[in-house]
Amino acid sequence: MSEASRPQSRAVPRRTILAVPGSSDRFIEKARTLPVDGLFLDLEDAVAPAVKAESRARIVEALEFGAGFAAGLVTVRVNGWESPWTYADVIEVVSGAGGKIDALVLPKTTCAAEVKALDLLLTQVEHSVGLPVGRIAIEAQIEDATGLLHVSEIAQASPRLASLVFGPGDFMASLGMGGLNVGAQPEGYPADAFHHVLMSILVAARAHGLQAIDGPYVAIRDVEGFRRSAELSAALGYDGKWVLHPAQVDAGNEVFSPRAADFERAQRIMFAYAEAIDAANGAVGAIVVDDEMVDEAGVKLAAAILARGRAAGMEVTE
Repeated sequence: MSEASRPQSRAVPRRTILAVPGSSDRFIEKARTLPVDGLFLDLEDAVAPAVKAESRARIVEALEFGAGFAAGLVTVRVNGWESPWTYADVIEVVSGAGGKIDALVLPKTTCAAEVKALDLLLTQVEHSVGLPVGRIAIEAQIEDATGLLHVSEIAQASPRLASLVFGPGDFMASLGMGGLNVGAQPEGYPADAFHHVLMSILVAARAHGLQAIDGPYVAIRDVEGFRRSAELSAALGYDGKWVLHPAQVDAGNEVFSPRAADFERAQRIMFAYAEAIDAANGAVGAIVVDDEMVDEAGVKLAAAILARGRAAGMEVTE
């Protein structure tokens, strides 16, 4: 796959990704106007086995003949390869509405071979219906112990990959964690029970140029609990988090955007460093900004914050 055909959605902001059941016309219509960065129309856990097939047709109709979505990223979560539905999900949805789909989310990813299989199938479908080969991205969801052990291999399995997504519900079950509130810290453990898995996914993602997305927090009325969960992964460097309810959207967008004070300071660092380099004809190792030493590593941090802020719609002050 050439660089030109790599998925453009790699760089699209993913602060908030809304889960939308593909079996519900009502939820699909409600999702069209919500101010999320992205959404996925779900064919997996949110759709009962008896209505999988009709939900594919509903998603195609919603994408092809609906009014469009405010979200900048529109994806579909197919069923995982352990199920009998994956092949038909990809064939029907991509053949019917592939031009409106930015990515397919592959749940319960346990190894690189599963990503490669989806890549090959996508390529054949794109060829058969005349879509640009490689434009539709893949987002791999890490949901159990096996997937976490293989996360580095998964992260480099295909040039279509745009992000790695943590799936806390299945992961908690995989490890036998206590608690029924998916995404919340289990009682009885004084530290962050998800730190290792979140950091492992993040390191694999960043090593291969991918975004890292935290999974859902299912207590939809507990906005403060959602905020605490989001702040933990945002502090590590995650790009965003799945949301299950409109009440979570504003908090998610806020948490995964740089704070105004950090964005303004990042601008001061970049401007001051550029001026110092210009004045010294490039012979600058470190400078002082706001009474703190700033070297090349600090400049890289500032540049990353500026990039995230711009993606979130923040404007650089001249």
